[in-house]
Order: sequence, then structure tokens, then C-alpha cells
Amino acid sequence: MRKNKWVFNSGQTRPFSDRLWLVPFLASLLVTITLLLGCAFGLFAPFHGGGDSVLLDVISLTNWDGPDIYLKDSDAEVTSAISFTNSTDSGGSDSDNGPPRIAYLITGTKGDGQRIRRTLQAVYHPRNQYILHLDLEAPPRERIELAMYVKGDPTFSQVENVRVIVKGNLVTYKGPTMIACTLHAVSILLKENLKWDWFINLSASDYPLMTQDDILHVFSTVPRDLNFIEHMKIAGWKLFQRGRPIVIDPGLYLSKKFDLVTTTEKRELPTSFELYTGSAWVMLTRAFLDYCIWGWDQLPRNVLMYYANFISSPEGYFHTVICNGHGFQSTVVGHDLHYIAWDNPPKQHPLTLSSKDYDRMVKSGAPFARKFARDDRVLDRIDQELLRRSEGQFTPGAWCTGETDGGADPCSGRGNDSIFRPGPGAERLKGLMAGVLSEEYRNGSCSSLPYDQSKRKWVTRTRT
Repeated sequence: MRKNKWVFNSGQTRPFSDRLWLVPFLASLLVTITLLLGCAFGLFAPFHGGGDSVLLDVISLTNWDGPDIYLKDSDAEVTSAISFTNSTDSGGSDSDNGPPRIAYLITGTKGDGQRIRRTLQAVYHPRNQYILHLDLEAPPRERIELAMYVKGDPTFSQVENVRVIVKGNLVTYKGPTMIACTLHAVSILLKENLKWDWFINLSASDYPLMTQDDILHVFSTVPRDLNFIEHMKIAGWKLFQRGRPIVIDPGLYLSKKFDLVTTTEKRELPTSFELYTGSAWVMLTRAFLDYCIWGWDQLPRNVLMYYANFISSPEGYFHTVICNGHGFQSTVVGHDLHYIAWDNPPKQHPLTLSSKDYDRMVKSGAPFARKFARDDRVLDRIDQELLRRSEGQFTPGAWCTGETDGGADPCSGRGNDSIFRPGPGAERLKGLMAGVLSEEYRNGSCSSLPYDQSKRKWVTRTRT
């Protein structure tokens, strides 16, 4: 005798042949198909700039004509960025056709809108590319004010090389969200096929110690396959304290910042790659970052999955990928191009710089320094003595052809951006490059030698 199949629910029986499931199934199928078609023809559609078009989104700034405009959470996707104009400077890196170009990511959080503007003005050069990001803790009004400042500046509108992330990502710094934010910015640069040779990440608490003319002039003579990233191999107790715990960052799943959660379980150390750590501030090549995004041999993806549950993953992800990627180990230079003051021995966070650190940071030859307090007086001194920059104006360079009388911005007129006017900063940077590019210094890269963070040198072991 054939037995019927039954589904039991609260003591009642219902034949399996019931067709009541068909309606919600078809409805969910219709929604799924609609979402897939929307993704296929919307989110992943090729970018066609023009006017006030928006990369990866449908927001236009042409109607933003008053201070009362605000941005709702539903108005933008996490992966969107403002492209104020159709960039005419496309085609990838132009390493063989002229001086280098640098892509900058400048990030900040709530209350950092003005600081980002100041840093942007200090590091601006029409030859470079810039992406600005205020994280999700910043109120929508602050993000819109930053976007409207960029949109309303005549130089930015003419050169078309500054972009603002529309919807801020949540960044917790200790977790993997900072890496996600960085890779997001790199993806935008690659998607638009913009010209750049190196990528530098800065925060709102960073500031330059020399002009872009100084930096671009010196890096015109530096091989463009070199990656500047301070690093050291994790060993000893740090290997087990950092490598084995499984950490969960709520910022990957929630819209508010929470402390990292450490699970009670431990994991085995990876056997397919070795772990490295170092500074989160880097200057990386287009070729290496292209490799990180595409990951054609799976290493970047495997390392990214590992560092999704790692404490302070921004201080390890790029370092581990580059020192385990056989095509890039020979390109590593163990320096982050920053002046940073540490306690002795170094602790988790750097000291806040002030006027008493001025001479040391200048003598270091580093093009950047961190971290600075908001509107500290030493920033005014850097503007006056090192950058020759007036408040609210760009750092002058050979590209600036405007009038200098009457306090006018000399960069109101734009000339040839391939010509530089190097100053004392270039000589300081040349001295730093001579040291970090020396064979003796380069031999420590991606090795097992310990690194003295306070002295910025490799520690060679002595026999006992």
C-alpha cells in the first residue's frame, strides 16, 4: 500500500501536495530576478561621465542649491562616489610619458570636514588624483558641505581630479573596515581608468612637510615599481597574540561603531603565507594595487579573508600580501614616508605632534607627518615656512600662474603641470631616498630581521 507523505504542524496534518507555497515562491522569484536585472544594468553598468554625473549612483548635485539639502541613507549606496565632471585625464598610468602622478585618499570622521579641506589644499596638484572620504559617523550635512566645496571650486571643476565618496563607509580603524575603505577608493580609481603611478593614503590628522613640486620632482627619478611600506615579520609572542585570536568587527555588519569582539576560539596559524605587520600608511604602486583588487593567483583574496578577523588588520594586510607575492617582494622599500613620534618603547598609538617636534620632523626628510591635533599652531608654521601657503589657498607650485599681489591666490591661474619648482623640501627628500633606497637598507625588506620603529632601521642580529 502506498504511503502518503505528511508535514506535521501543531498537531494538524496537511498533504505535501498543497500548493499554497507556490504564491510566495513565485513572488520571491520575481523579486530576485528584478534585483539581478537591476544589478546587471545599473550598478555594474559602464561609467559615462558628463556634467554632474555620479559614479555608481544616480545622485546629481545640480539640484543641490541650498544649505537645507540633506542626504538620506537610502539616497546612496556604500559603493558610490561623486564624479563632478567627465574626466579627460583617462588612460591609466603614464609612467613612460612624463613625470609621475600620485593618487591620494584622504579620510576623516565626524568633525573632520574642514581638516580634510585644509589637507587637500596643502597637497593639491593638478597632476594628481584625489578621493575624499568622511566615514559614516560624520553627519550627512558635513559630507554634503565637503562635496559642495569641491563642486564649487573653479580649479577642481576645470581639472576634474577631485572626487568625494557620497555615502561614507563605517571605519573602525582596528578592524578590516579601513582596508575595505582603501580598496573601495582604489577600485574607483581603476574603474575610471585614471592616470596615476602611486597611491598614498592620508588621514585628516596627517599633513605634508613639503610641496607637491618637491615630491613629484624627486619621485621623477625613483623607479616606479617601488612600493613604500614599513613592515616587519611577526614573530615570537606577537605571532600568537595577533595571529591566533579570531576577532569580529561589528562595523562590517552594523551601521554604528562598536568595540571589536574577540571569540573564545583560537585558529591555527596560516601555512600558505607568512604574517607581516607595520605602518598603516603606505605609498603603493598601481601594479601592486591592481593585483590586490584582481588577485589572479588567489593570494590577495586568501589574505583578505584571514585579516577580516584580525586585530589591526590595516597594519598587516598589504604588508602580508606584498611580502608573500613573489612578483613584488623585490619592489618593497621599508618606509612609510611619514614622520611619526613614538614612546620608547613604541606603544599602540603615536604621540601627537606639536611645535616642539618641528625641527625633528623637518630634519627627518619625510614628506608627511602625523598625527596633529585639529588646528594646532604647528600647522600654521608648516604652512608659512615649508609650504609658503596662505590660509584657504593651495600650496604654490610651478603650475600656479595667477597674480600674487593683493593677497590673491597665485594658483587661480593654471599653467603646465609637468613643470616643477623644487625647493628645500626636495633636497631633504633626496637625502631620505638615498638612505631607504640603499642596498644595505633594501636587503632588510620582507626578511626575518626585526625592525626598530623608533629609529627607522633594521636590527641586524649579532652572534653571542
